[in-house]
Amino acid sequence: MIALDSVARVRIVTEVLDAWANGIREHEPERVASHFTENALFQGVAPTHSIGRLGVIGYYDRQPVGLSPSFRILEHRQLSGSTLISYIDVDFTRPDGVVIPVHLTAVLEYIDGSWLISHYHVSQVE
Repeated sequence: MIALDSVARVRIVTEVLDAWANGIREHEPERVASHFTENALFQGVAPTHSIGRLGVIGYYDRQPVGLSPSFRILEHRQLSGSTLISYIDVDFTRPDGVVIPVHLTAVLEYIDGSWLISHYHVSQVE
């Protein structure tokens, strides 16, 4: 993997997060988890973290049907030839219309021809 310019980094992060968001909107936790590495470190708004896709599946399975995320990439960097980091604002809109704003830090790794999330950490905006 070579150095990526800003446009390429934004395109990659956007593609991964669009797929992640669509899986959430359609309440398909397994599909959401398919965009994470096998050993992903995952910290949502729950008080505990998890490692791996099973934790991601469990987390999103507990979310309400109709949850809809929208995001805006604020910062992005290439850490190595196969690693990107991004800082993102995400608004999760619940089915009742309540919006939960969070800051998301996501690390993406290029593995076997795909960009996958290997680290996911949100902090709720109060």
